[in-house]
Amino acid sequence: MSVGEATATGAGTSAGTQDVPQAAVSKPPRSKLRFGDLLALGFHGLRARPMRAVLSSLGIAIGIAAMISVIGISTSSQALIKDKLASLGTNLLTVAGGTDLMGTEVPLPENALASIRRIPGVQFAGSTATLEDIFVYRNAEIEKSRTGGLTVAAADPELLAATGSTMLSGLWLNEATAQFPTVVLGRTAAERLGIQEAGALVWLGNQQFSVVGILDRSPLAPELDSMALIGVPIAKELFGHTGNPTMIYERSDESLVAEVRQLLPGTVSPESPNAVKVSRPSDVLAAKNTVDQAFTGLLVGVGSIALLVGGIGVANTMVISVLERRREIGLRRSLGATQRHIREQFLFEAMLLSAYGGVAGTALGWIITAIAARANGWSLAIPPLVLVAGVLVTIAVGAIAGVLPAMRAARTSPTAALSG
Repeated sequence: MSVGEATATGAGTSAGTQDVPQAAVSKPPRSKLRFGDLLALGFHGLRARPMRAVLSSLGIAIGIAAMISVIGISTSSQALIKDKLASLGTNLLTVAGGTDLMGTEVPLPENALASIRRIPGVQFAGSTATLEDIFVYRNAEIEKSRTGGLTVAAADPELLAATGSTMLSGLWLNEATAQFPTVVLGRTAAERLGIQEAGALVWLGNQQFSVVGILDRSPLAPELDSMALIGVPIAKELFGHTGNPTMIYERSDESLVAEVRQLLPGTVSPESPNAVKVSRPSDVLAAKNTVDQAFTGLLVGVGSIALLVGGIGVANTMVISVLERRREIGLRRSLGATQRHIREQFLFEAMLLSAYGGVAGTALGWIITAIAARANGWSLAIPPLVLVAGVLVTIAVGAIAGVLPAMRAARTSPTAALSG
């Protein structure tokens, strides 16, 4: 090979070397912090200062326990109301006399009950008629002024079916017993008179009546609890009852409740339908449920404030931890740890600290709800999603609280940390 050829070949080789693209040169792999190592670092940071970790987690636990218990107690109470509505039905309507345009009270007509029973879709209809100046006492020796807030009313035999009430003891009035001096006491009336079961005698309207039954509490007709109910025939015979009902209870087919409600005023009093008041007792329970939900929202807000305070406590703990562990940070940085590694370490530690509090608070909230439900006779009804969300919310709070301390730790200079 001649000198010229060699020179040309060398030049070509040199040119070829210069033409190698930069992308062909392999880069070193990016440093990564494995999850196992991150988990070990996080647990080590908390184990190094256990008392501080417990106190910081306690704030988170109290906040989330308050929220879980408030939501749990509310949902358990609402479940009870829904069960009551499902068992009692929402198809009960009550009819009472109102006032005319002049403000004068208009009583229900004597034939109101019979007229209501002729409405299509009506299943049961019963009435009560309060007897003025007639009271019930345990015996004749009781002072007349000590009425105990109890009222005496004439009741229709179909009242029990219409209100959906049940007997606690004894039997309900029937066509036979309604003609004799017999009485059925509401639950409260029986308690105030000191009567625990049927068969006793009471002093009613200056004569003895035999107690044939005691009603259980009526959620949709609570006014019956404090009443002494006698038959319409005996009320007419002994006390001059005119037959005008004070309150009528009507139960109709679920699908026809709205139609029956519109027909009731005109049917009861064609001359003055505006003087007839029609209401739906189940609406009261539904309204109570709405009030409970609003109150629950208020208490959840209070629990959120407690959770926020707990998050601030976690942030404060992490800031102090960063200041105390500057030498550790500097040593790790000098050994090759990047800013991202340090940031991930302290951020994960803050999340782990909050997760401890979240798990403990969720368990505590569940226990508080279970105790409250058992004390009130409710069934425990906490949506599982609420328990999961409780833990996730605390982890999110920890992540937010740990951002600034983690960034501060990542910005720590290795030389400054080791020399400090």
